[in-house]
Amino acid sequence: MSTSLEIQLKTLPDSPGVYQYYDKQDNILYVGKAKNLKKRVGSYFTKSHENAKTRILVQKIVSIKHIVVTTETDALLLENNLIKKYQPRYNIMLKDDKTYPWICIKKERFPRIFMTRRVIKDGSEYYGPYTNVRTVKVLLDLIRELYPLRTCKYDLSREKIAEKKYKVCLEYHLGNCSGPCEDFQNEDSYNDTIKAIRNIVKGNFKESLNKFHEIMKAFSDKMEFEEAQKIKEKLDLLSNYQSKSTIVSPSINNVDVFSIISDESYGYVNFFKIANGSIIQSHTTEIKKKLDETDKRILEMAVVEIRQRFNSISKEVYVPFEIDLGDKIKVTVPKLGDKKRIVELSERNAKYYRQEQFKQIKISDPDRHVKRIMTQMQKDLRLSEEPRHIECFDNSNIQGTNPVAACVVFKEGKPSKKEYRHYNIKTVEGPDDFASMEEVVFRRYKRLLSENLPLPQLIVIDGGKGQLSSALKSLDLLDLRGKIAIIGIAKRLEEIYYPGDPIPMYLDKRSETLKIVQFLRNEAHRFGITLHRNKRSKSAIQSELEQIPNIGKQTITSLLRKFKSAKRVKTATFKELQEIIGDARAKNIYQYFNS
Repeated sequence: MSTSLEIQLKTLPDSPGVYQYYDKQDNILYVGKAKNLKKRVGSYFTKSHENAKTRILVQKIVSIKHIVVTTETDALLLENNLIKKYQPRYNIMLKDDKTYPWICIKKERFPRIFMTRRVIKDGSEYYGPYTNVRTVKVLLDLIRELYPLRTCKYDLSREKIAEKKYKVCLEYHLGNCSGPCEDFQNEDSYNDTIKAIRNIVKGNFKESLNKFHEIMKAFSDKMEFEEAQKIKEKLDLLSNYQSKSTIVSPSINNVDVFSIISDESYGYVNFFKIANGSIIQSHTTEIKKKLDETDKRILEMAVVEIRQRFNSISKEVYVPFEIDLGDKIKVTVPKLGDKKRIVELSERNAKYYRQEQFKQIKISDPDRHVKRIMTQMQKDLRLSEEPRHIECFDNSNIQGTNPVAACVVFKEGKPSKKEYRHYNIKTVEGPDDFASMEEVVFRRYKRLLSENLPLPQLIVIDGGKGQLSSALKSLDLLDLRGKIAIIGIAKRLEEIYYPGDPIPMYLDKRSETLKIVQFLRNEAHRFGITLHRNKRSKSAIQSELEQIPNIGKQTITSLLRKFKSAKRVKTATFKELQEIIGDARAKNIYQYFNS
C-alpha cells in the first residue's frame, strides 16, 4: 500500500457516508456506503479476501474519495445515485432499459385517462409504472366499463363549451361518454368519477363498491330494474377484479414487499406493492454479482433502486431478514400470519422467475447455463475445481451370477455416451461388490494413464463407505489419490460420502447438483443392467441347449448362428436341423424338444 493511501485511510471520518475508489488512471472502480467510513474502508485493506475479484479491486485502488452524510438513509440514496451516474466496474447494477407503462390522469378540465410510456411534468397525475402492459389495459377496460369518460382531445374550457364549439361524437351515442363537450355533464359530476377512478387505480375499491350498491338500491326502490341490473353488472365487474388481486388481509395497506433468491453468480429480487390487501404491482429483476456480495447487501441496494424506479413512498417494507434502510423506512421481518405468507409468496415468485431465466438461458446461452451448473456443483460438493468431466461407476450382479460393471461419462453436465464403457469382472469370484469396484476403477484409470487421455475432475461411486474405500485403494495404487476428487452416493437416503470422513453430507433434495449426481448414478445403473441382462439371457439360452445329451459347444454355436435363439431351435423342423448339424444330432435335438 502506498504512503498516500495510508494517509487517506488514517484521515477518514467515523461518520456515515459514501466512499469512492479510483485507480491510477483516475477511473472510478467502486462506490460503497458505510455507517462508519473509517472502519468500513479500512476493512478492505486489513482483511484477507476469499473472492478473487475483491483482491484485484484492492490491488487497483490508488485513491479514495468520500462524502459525509447525516444519516444511513442519505448514504443509501447517494450511493444508489452515484452508481447509476458513474456505473463503476465492480458495482452491481440493476440494469433495466425498459420503458414501463403508466396510467395518466391528464391535468385539464374533464381529464382524460390513458396509458403512456412518457412521464411529462405538466401537473398531470401518473400511476405506476406497471411491469405488464396487459395489466394496464385490463384496468383501463374495467374503468371504461364502469364509468363514462371522454376520449377526445378537445379543449373543453367554459368559454368554448358556452360558445357551442363542439358536437357530441359517436362515443356519446354508444353510451361511453356523457357529453361534457355540449355541457350534458357538469364538471363536479365528472370530477366525482375521476375521484372514484383514482381510488380504484390505488387499489381502494371500497368507496366505488359502496357507491354502486347505493345507486343499485335506489333504482330497485323505484322499480327501475333494468337500470338496477346495469349497475349490478358493474358491481360484479369490480368485485371480480378485486377478488383476483386480493391475496392477503385487507388490513395490510401501503406496504412494499421484497425478497431475494440467489446463486453463485446472480441474485433475483422480487417486489410487491400492496394497497388495501391487494397486490397492485409486481416486479422481479436479475442482478449480476461482482464481488461475491451477500444477499443482505444485494437486497439493500435493490430496495432503494426499485422504490425509486416505481416511485414508492410506502413507509414500511416486509423482507425475509433484517436489512439496513435508515430511520425513515420501517423494516418488518414477519414471523407468522398473512404478513409471513406474503413474503413467502414473493420468494416463490423470485424462484419461478429464476427457473424461467434458467430455461431461457439454456436455449439462448448454453455456455452460461453450463458455467452456472458447474460453479454450483463445485460449491455444493466442496471441490477445488469445476467438475466439467465426471465419471460414475456401478456394479451389477444377481445372486453372484455374471458380474459386470459400468462406467458412464458426463462432459459439461451432459452424458457423453460414446465414452461409456462396460466391464466384465475378471479377477473376482462370487458376489463381491467391493473387490469388483476395486478392479474396475483400477482398470479404467490405468488405461487412461497409459493412453495419456484426460482424467476426470470428479469420480462418483454408486455405493456408500465400503465401495468408496475400495475405489480409493485403486487410486492409491495408481498414485491418483488427491489428484481426482471422488465421492460415494448411497441409495437409501442419498448420502454423499467423502474419503476419510465417516459422516455423510446431505444435499438439498431440490438442488440441481443432487439431480445431476442422481442422473449419473441412475445412468450407470441402467447401462450396467443392459449388459448384465444380455449376459444372463445368453447364459440361459446356452445352458438350456447344454442340457441336451451328446450336444457339444460347437453344435450349439452352429445352431445359434443359424436360428439366433433357443426358442427358434425348439420350433425348428427335423429337416431344418438336419441341414445344419447332420442326421444323428438333429434327431437327438428334435426328440428332446418334441418328446
